[in-house]
Amino acid sequence: MVDDPFTFGQIAAANSLSDVWAMGGTPVTVLNVVGWVTGTFPLSALTEILMGGQDKVAEAGAIVVGGHTCIDKELKYGLSVTGIIHPDKIITNAGAKPGDRLILTKPLGMGVISTAIKQGRGNDKLSQKAGNIMKTLNKKAAEVMNSFRVNACTDVTGFGLMGHLYEMMAGSKTHAKLNFSSIPIMPEAYDFTGPETVPGGSKANMSFLKPHAVLDDKMTDEQSILIHDSQTSGGLIFSVEQEDAENMLATLHAEGVSDAALIGEVLAGEPGKIYVEG
Repeated sequence: MVDDPFTFGQIAAANSLSDVWAMGGTPVTVLNVVGWVTGTFPLSALTEILMGGQDKVAEAGAIVVGGHTCIDKELKYGLSVTGIIHPDKIITNAGAKPGDRLILTKPLGMGVISTAIKQGRGNDKLSQKAGNIMKTLNKKAAEVMNSFRVNACTDVTGFGLMGHLYEMMAGSKTHAKLNFSSIPIMPEAYDFTGPETVPGGSKANMSFLKPHAVLDDKMTDEQSILIHDSQTSGGLIFSVEQEDAENMLATLHAEGVSDAALIGEVLAGEPGKIYVEG
């Protein structure tokens, strides 16, 4: 989804590290996992990818302790991450409570934008902007989370905002009400919501979630696509106690998580249902 191998490595590492932060943990060690295509890329590209990954691992405060490489038909790179957490402080994606407020920490739109860039429809400025968002670690957001009464958390990746939120609501036996106008979305993403730039994963999300999503009649097809859009290295969704929500949001902004937004609330009712107001 990006042409620069160093940035590719950074994004893959940031994406891999998020799973530990989403549970309130601290990444400690990582193993590089590589699928390499012989004869297609210069070996220097692999060096750059690994250096990009190392850059983000170091920023996370973890250590690369080794890795595994195999010959594959397409280039693959990721991390196997091991972290630590006190067993009494684990935050799952199944603890949301009625009355909680929902906070999202990164903007949506990476799926359609990445597809457009791969098709040559974007420009260097857009590619750099999207890359900067994807390679931004969720470390700071997770550190802020540990100072507030957060009942559930998940990161937003391939299942999109709606898919990961559905998992959280179904697991918590609650449902959610979102305000679309509050959801952070990259403005450029609206330009790429046509059928040729919507990823297959986003289309699959829309199909799977159709029985669980109730969208306002005022919402457009473009808006529906973006809340289902499959993300790479997206932000975190926090289900936080109502009394803590505004302070947590202000703290996130003060700590540099500038795109964080209060997007909705958790309600008692049909497990997994998500209502979206236009």
